[in-house]
Amino acid sequence: MAFVGFLEKTCRQPSLRTAPWNRSNLTIGGHQKWSSSTPASRDLKMFDKVLIANRGEIACRVMRTAKRLGIKTVAVYSEADKNALHVKMADESHCIGPAPSSQSYLLQEKIINVAKTSGAQAIHPGYGFLSENKDFSNLCAISGLEFIGPPATAIEQMGIKRVSKQIMSASDVPVVPGYYGDDQSSQKLKMEADKLGYPVLLKADLGGGGKGMRIVHDPKDFDSLLESCKSESKAAFGDDKVLVEKFVDTPRHVEVQVFADKEGNTIHLFERDCSVQRRHQKIIEEAPAPGLRPDVRERICTAAVKAAKAVGYVGAGTVEFILDADQNFYFMEMNTRLQVEHPITEMITGVDLVEWQLKVAAGYSLPVEQRDLQARGHAFEARIYAENPHQDFTPSPGTLVYLNPPVPSEVVRIDTGVMQGDVVSHFYDPMIAKLVVWSEDRTSALKRLTSALHNYQIAGLETNVDFLGKLASHPSFISGDVHTGFIPQHKEDLFAKPVPMTTQGIALGCAALLAWENYQYSLMRAFEKDPYSPFNCNSGKRLNAESLRRIQLKCREEDVTLEVSYMDENTFVIQKLHRAGDSQAVEILDMPVSGKLVFENGRLCLTTHLGNSYTTSNIAIIDRTIHIFSELGNYQISIPAPHFYKARRQEGGGTRSPVYPSVVLKVFVKPGEKVEKGNPLVTLSGMKMETTIVAPADSIIKEVLFSDGDNVPPRSRLVVLEEEDT
Repeated sequence: MAFVGFLEKTCRQPSLRTAPWNRSNLTIGGHQKWSSSTPASRDLKMFDKVLIANRGEIACRVMRTAKRLGIKTVAVYSEADKNALHVKMADESHCIGPAPSSQSYLLQEKIINVAKTSGAQAIHPGYGFLSENKDFSNLCAISGLEFIGPPATAIEQMGIKRVSKQIMSASDVPVVPGYYGDDQSSQKLKMEADKLGYPVLLKADLGGGGKGMRIVHDPKDFDSLLESCKSESKAAFGDDKVLVEKFVDTPRHVEVQVFADKEGNTIHLFERDCSVQRRHQKIIEEAPAPGLRPDVRERICTAAVKAAKAVGYVGAGTVEFILDADQNFYFMEMNTRLQVEHPITEMITGVDLVEWQLKVAAGYSLPVEQRDLQARGHAFEARIYAENPHQDFTPSPGTLVYLNPPVPSEVVRIDTGVMQGDVVSHFYDPMIAKLVVWSEDRTSALKRLTSALHNYQIAGLETNVDFLGKLASHPSFISGDVHTGFIPQHKEDLFAKPVPMTTQGIALGCAALLAWENYQYSLMRAFEKDPYSPFNCNSGKRLNAESLRRIQLKCREEDVTLEVSYMDENTFVIQKLHRAGDSQAVEILDMPVSGKLVFENGRLCLTTHLGNSYTTSNIAIIDRTIHIFSELGNYQISIPAPHFYKARRQEGGGTRSPVYPSVVLKVFVKPGEKVEKGNPLVTLSGMKMETTIVAPADSIIKEVLFSDGDNVPPRSRLVVLEEEDT
């Protein structure tokens, strides 16, 4: 059974305005001073219709600005996305193929044909997919369509990392010491790594998004990590060329937003710090970068503008740098597109970057000069993902059975592409939303972020919301001591074993369960038109005796037993509480509790009196778990299955594939081979990441069920170990 108190799909569409700005020429939606790029083109008008060659939150984000500007939008979608939010928001939508992106969102000719037949004059690629594809940019030009992005030459030059490093060196932009040559033999790469000194960083030449990166600390691991890096690079980018760079220990990742028009006017919109990452991918970003010295800020922003001018850049781009402990900075790469984290720049500058993209692509000059821009306040972005942080951030696709985000405002923005009831598909990135907040300073902005994360209510699949809350509350993060190794460094704090649930939390869970039961009985009484039926009542009334009940719950993996006596249907007394981990202690509570559920604004709302305190909560009940979202905290209370339910033993512990479809990259073992605990068995690729399944114990391989290149369904048994049958 699955029940959730939300019957209608609703979408909270965020305001794209930032915190209040007095200068209307920079305020989003204000009257900016736009002019055409050349005297001959002053009669240019804005596009009438634009196709968005993307999906999810970025497609929705582009559509909102386009609609505000009076531009009609065309969506493309895969069969898996036929009910997606971006499809509903567009003025017209066209299906372009099956779910896999290689058969839909990456089909250049099909997208071009849709643009032509729909009458679109331009294509906005969003980020990912075709956004940094020079061939697609050229194809748009050949087809008479405006590609809303940089010229193909800039994409090509910045897309090949060794080429971009050479251009930057020639432009006096600092680069990390490394090898960027054409000789890709393992012997040459190893020799260059030895020259640089370990640790070194192996990086895909055409890489991005954290794919194709390996840190080599020990020379003896070089060959195996090089092979893994090349394999991942080939699978992700169709090219296995790599760079070898000196690894900067505990670096910060600081990037600069740049913008250029077709006349060559180029400006920066200040920096962002994106240091806190998992799997080399950002999860919390902020602007401006904390603790950055003013002189470094000026020099790094100037270097970013130099980088953009060096390749004749047009449109929105991001120049990424790494900073060492002394705030020396080095060019890393340039993302020739709108970044995922662009909203925090919008929040501190008051600029709608998508509006600028559209107008610059239409031929207009930038509406401001560098001296007109100023950064105000502080902004954070937290990426809400369907993933399990406690399992190495493994994607957790599934249905958003319950979704209740914070209320958007001038200072809280939510960019999303999903609604309650939607499925986070294993075919695409598992992002649910981007939570963006702004305030006058970093301290107050961080408080607003942690509050908004606490109020981000999701049930039905695993998410990283609680993890983000812990991260944002960590003392080192609060102090601004951030770097790319932040999560590994503070692993013990961030992944600490949950403390036992408080008595108040357990009492709230008990109240929710009994109120839910009574709510169901009230529906049954109304249906049967017998309000006095003793069979539709949960109070268990007795003649001449007290009504007692023993309730068993599982709270944060802890089994608890409560003894409850009823006073009436909505009020009871928790007399005793016994925690299974403590065989002797029994808490004598005598706590009066009352709880009532009402269906309000499409949700189940619980009002509760716990002793002398009063609280309200939203709840969602999915299968045998009660999800409680309250000011006291967010809790999951499970109702243990009856003893006569026999849990099915999972076969092959540790030898199953992840919860999403994957492809076998390499099988390391064969039948009859002996393996030790921790030895690699199979490496898989799926959901933009590689996963290596290792032996759970010293074993003998009895059977290997898949071969290199095989497609593997979710949770499939991969290898049979003799230990599993004993």
